Amino acid sequence: MDKFEAISKELLSLIKEWQPKLSALGDDVISERRNSQNRTIKQITGHMVDSATNNTHRIVHLHYQESPLIFPCYATHGNNDRWISIQNYQEEDWNDLVQLWKYTNVHIAHVIKNMNKEKLNNVWISGLNEEISLEAMVVDFPRHFKLHLNEIDELINQE
Repeated sequence: MDKFEAISKELLSLIKEWQPKLSALGDDVISERRNSQNRTIKQITGHMVDSATNNTHRIVHLHYQESPLIFPCYATHGNNDRWISIQNYQEEDWNDLVQLWKYTNVHIAHVIKNMNKEKLNNVWISGLNEEISLEAMVVDFPRHFKLHLNEIDELINQE
């Protein structure tokens, strides 16, 4: 098994573990408790959807666009909060949002597993003007995913 198949399996395992946990949460927990960024669990979950969809698009573009690729970075300069606000995750039906979270992340796991390894050195230029390779981006995705799961876990366990 190569490292990308391992990343895919790790993501699928986390999704399988977390989907029932998320689905079981009550409205007071998902809508009222806020982390240090003033985000609720609904908003964090929505951000994870945005992360999966944006990274899926980057992976696809990095397979056929010229490198380095200038691709809008949704997560810098407060833009990720704009995405959360514009899409109004706070008012989204929780069951729908959990399913969206599940399947966008199942899909990125599938895309990661099926990447063309010859494209791993293709780069995109981030919103911070850094060159990030396809490989580095994909290898970092589980860390980012788990960071937000840990934020959710902290809010679940908040007294």
